[in-house]
Order: sequence, then C-alpha cells, then structure tokens
Amino acid sequence: MPINSTNPLVVGGVIGDVLDPFTNSVSLRVVYENNKEVFNSGELKPSQIVNPPRVQVGGNDFRTLYTLVMLNPDAPSPCDPNMGEYLYWMVTNIPATTGTTFGQEIVSYESPRPTSGIQRVIFVLFKQPCRHTILSPGWRQNFNTRDFAEVYNLGLPVAALYFNCQRENGSGGRRLII
Repeated sequence: MPINSTNPLVVGGVIGDVLDPFTNSVSLRVVYENNKEVFNSGELKPSQIVNPPRVQVGGNDFRTLYTLVMLNPDAPSPCDPNMGEYLYWMVTNIPATTGTTFGQEIVSYESPRPTSGIQRVIFVLFKQPCRHTILSPGWRQNFNTRDFAEVYNLGLPVAALYFNCQRENGSGGRRLII
C-alpha cells in the first residue's frame, strides 16, 4: 500500500511511529467540552482536555463492535519518549453508530498533561472480530498499539485522529523538519 505523503497521519508521524499504513473506513469524531473538536494536527491545551471527550463512532451495523485507545507516543518528552506509548484511555465493545458511553471502559480516562515539548495525543479505532474480553494492560507507560492489536486479533485500525498538546504556557505548533 503506497503511503500518501499528504495524509496528516503520515505528516505527523502517527503512521510510522505508532501505526502501520491503513485506510480510514469508519468515521470517528472526538469532541471535548466547549465544542473543542479533535482535528488531525490541531492543537489543544491541557485545560481543554481535562474530562473525557464525546466520541462518536460511525458504521452502519449496531452489531459491529469497536475498540478505542487514546495514547501519547512522545511521553514524557519528544526528545526522550521513554514512557511512550503512554495509554490515556481504552474503551472496548463500542457498538457501531454509537459512542464510548455505550462501550466498556477498560482503562479509565487520564487527562494528558505534557510537561516538555509538543506531544501527539492519538485516538485509534479498531474493528473487533467479535465481542471481546480485553484485559487492562496493568500499566499505562510503554503501551504498544501494534502488539495490542496483534494480541487481540484486531488487525489494522479503521480510523485514527490526533492532536498536538503542550503545557499551558507553551506556544506554537509541532515542528516538522522536511
């Protein structure tokens, strides 16, 4: 599969650093309080993401189930990501056409609070082959999305979104060297 260099997930390094190339096949909408919607490569401050977002999953068959993971590959710092991938949230058994409130929260939401640099916060949606019992990994640091998908037979993602986040007094966007 050729990699599209204009895809924001490729430009932002999400595809490559965290995910293998995939095709978005299900709609995913993530909205925080005050209608702060997540757009690829957008920026949100820690004060805007304190509480879990509203997540809407597309699809057309209520019997189809999805797993959502929210993580940060850049923790605690993009220069030294020794805790990345850091797992902020995991919800499984989300029926198509609904959202995370209809799923099973496996790892409770933790608000990202970057202390150094501009960090990527990624939402990854997987289609489940069936209703799964997915276990909590037991720790949040050094989560591996690819390994997780393999263990639970989830295959490639069906959707992903990411935003950039930095401490409150930080400024500017993610720096890309091209």
